[in-house]
Amino acid sequence: MSHRLGGRRKNVKKGFQFTLMVVGSSGTGRTTFVNTLCDSGVLAKKVCDSPEDAHIEAGINIKPVSVELDEDGVRISLTIVDTPGFGDNIDNERCFHEIVAYLERQYDDILAEESRIKRNPRFRDNRIHALLYFISPTGHALREIDIELMRRLSPRVNVIPVVGRADSLTPQELKDFKRRIMEDIEHYNIPIYNFPYDVEEDDEDTIEENSELRALLPFSIIGSDEEIVVNGRTVRGRQYPWGAVEVDNPQHSDFGRLRSALLSSHLQDLKEITHDFLYENYRTEKLSRTVSGGDQDDAAMNVDDMASQGVRLKEEQLRKEEEKLREIELKVQREIQEKRAELSSKEEALRSLEARLAQAQIADA
Repeated sequence: MSHRLGGRRKNVKKGFQFTLMVVGSSGTGRTTFVNTLCDSGVLAKKVCDSPEDAHIEAGINIKPVSVELDEDGVRISLTIVDTPGFGDNIDNERCFHEIVAYLERQYDDILAEESRIKRNPRFRDNRIHALLYFISPTGHALREIDIELMRRLSPRVNVIPVVGRADSLTPQELKDFKRRIMEDIEHYNIPIYNFPYDVEEDDEDTIEENSELRALLPFSIIGSDEEIVVNGRTVRGRQYPWGAVEVDNPQHSDFGRLRSALLSSHLQDLKEITHDFLYENYRTEKLSRTVSGGDQDDAAMNVDDMASQGVRLKEEQLRKEEEKLREIELKVQREIQEKRAELSSKEEALRSLEARLAQAQIADA
């Protein structure tokens, strides 16, 4: 993880661009979460359907909106891609297709741009770096629609499951619900983003932080557009007859930890996995289909374009291998210097000991 943090420091001055998709049925707290995350009314609340129009299935409407945030002095250009209408129909098959198609279009745009001999300096990378999937707080287990969506989308995007409106469950109900969700995810072998770490390469702080975040999955989320007063403090939260729930209180909600992970500690990691793993897998599949003639839509990509892609891929692989070799070389040099310093210190201590022994022998004589 240390190399990721190093890359993050280089980008601190110019800021980051990050794209987050939010998916969930109506009533799961998706809109409130986004507005709480951005501390502004980024997404409009859904107007209640009239009885006359209740039978009409509007379908899904994928719409991006951008906002500028300041996270601990670092500028973040955040794009939120909302998906109102998902899960609200009797048959949600079209919703699945449209979300997958949207994710793949962003990859296709990058693929086309990389195939150009002359790049467009104003080109914007709109790939989705993370997808928050809001699970309805039923208190039971994953529904078929939950399993199907995460299964279909996980090969294309970093899926992070969250339980929306978690304050509708008691603490014990929520704990049991989260456990059953993770059991289902493991049972159906759904590859969600689980805050990966390497015990051999990552430092202790990284391993500890990622272990804690992994243990919180799925994140229990409470959002609020309102401010309330709790013990003399003005906080975002919800007031109930039995007491108050604070959005940023870790005893009430995982909102604060999730926000920090998305916009700070794991932002660069999510972007790197999107580019180095998810996009590369998609590009390999796409080029393979083109070569075999199985994707007629890509007929416009000619042999020269494909050859150029292959050359660039080889160059990128060589560049990464060279970087690894340089890192190994620097590590070896540091170890040699440390050993030399250690040896020099021991030699100095030995000479000092010999001098003292000689002085003692002279004194005895």
